[in-house]
Formats: sequence, C-alpha cells, structure tokens
Amino acid sequence: MLTIYNIPISIYTAKLRVVLRHKGLAWEELAPPGGYRSQAYRKIVPSGNIPTMLDGDVMLSDSEAIAEYLEEKHPEPSMMPMGLVPRAKARERGRFHDTRLEPALRAMYPLLKERDPEALNAGFSEVNRHLKALELLLTTDGLPTRNLLLCDAGFAVAFEWLAALERALGLELEWPSSVVAYRKRLSSYPAVADELEHYRPSIRAYLSPEG
Repeated sequence: MLTIYNIPISIYTAKLRVVLRHKGLAWEELAPPGGYRSQAYRKIVPSGNIPTMLDGDVMLSDSEAIAEYLEEKHPEPSMMPMGLVPRAKARERGRFHDTRLEPALRAMYPLLKERDPEALNAGFSEVNRHLKALELLLTTDGLPTRNLLLCDAGFAVAFEWLAALERALGLELEWPSSVVAYRKRLSSYPAVADELEHYRPSIRAYLSPEG
C-alpha cells in the first residue's frame, strides 16, 4: 500500500488523490511528523513538500512527479494521451495549473481575513486573467476529451476552490464557457466526484470564521 504524507487542506494532495482513485490504487495518509515544515518532517523528506509518497523503498515529493511515476507503474487506465505532441500538450496544460492558476488562487488565501475590497478585486482580476488564458488553451491544444488525464486532476480541485471563494467573498469570477464545460466534464468522472465530496469539508473549514 502507498503511504502519502498530507495535511487536510493541501490542494496538491487532493489533485493526487484524483489520480489514485481513478487508477483504483490503495493508499494511507499520515500527517507529517512534527507538523508541516517541521525539522522532524524534513529529516524524512528533505524538501518538506506535501504531498510526499512512500512506495516501498521509493520516496517521491511533488504531486506531478508522483502522478507520472504512478502512470508509468500502473499504466491502466491510461491518464496520458498517445503520441509525442499530445503528451507534451498534456504536460503543458498541467504546468499551466501548477504555475499559473493555482498560484493565483493561493494568493487569495491571505486576503480572506482582511477582506480588503481593492486587494480582493485585484486578486480576482488575476484569476480571471488565467481563466481567460485557460479558455484559449482548452480550445487550441487538441487534447482528447473522452478520458480523464493527469493534467485534469489539479483543475478539478482548483475550480471547486474558486467557486467556494466566490460564495465566501461575494464576488463573481468571469467563467469562460469552455472552462464551465470543462469543469462540468471533469465532475462527471467518479474519481473527481468522490474526491470533491471528500475534500469539500476541508475547504469549508478553511473558509469558516473560526478557520
């Protein structure tokens, strides 16, 4: 059985769990010894990253590295398209989540307590900019839409977060129609639906006044 070091709010662990669920893999989760970023945890995982996976003698950090490792070790059901260019395009889409949309989403977290209108509007404008870029990516990268891909997993979780932020902050994002359709398609996969059901309480707890 795989072991995953995790903290409940981690969006990247939620992303990884979509992959684990889709591939039908068993895993257990452990809290990092001493807490996230503690010296005790860094003695086990030098980078201090969450999630980190233990698979026998193999230890891997970074959700993308873990997902690609699992795809190669457990190739069915496949979560990468066939062909050199489609596989590169899938990685491009996945990196867009990890380096563009998710950081813009994460930048909103500190604003939740202050609720400064100017800062919140600026944060939402940045997210809107990335949603617009994603619209172009979705309509031009030519990736297949019949299967759940590795690059989809992060977006499924990020969209849930963004919708929750809209409700919590009383602001509306500009959701392009292709992004709305993409979110709906991803939610139709059992692995995504199950993970979002599992993960929503963590989002609600974080957004609650006592969070």
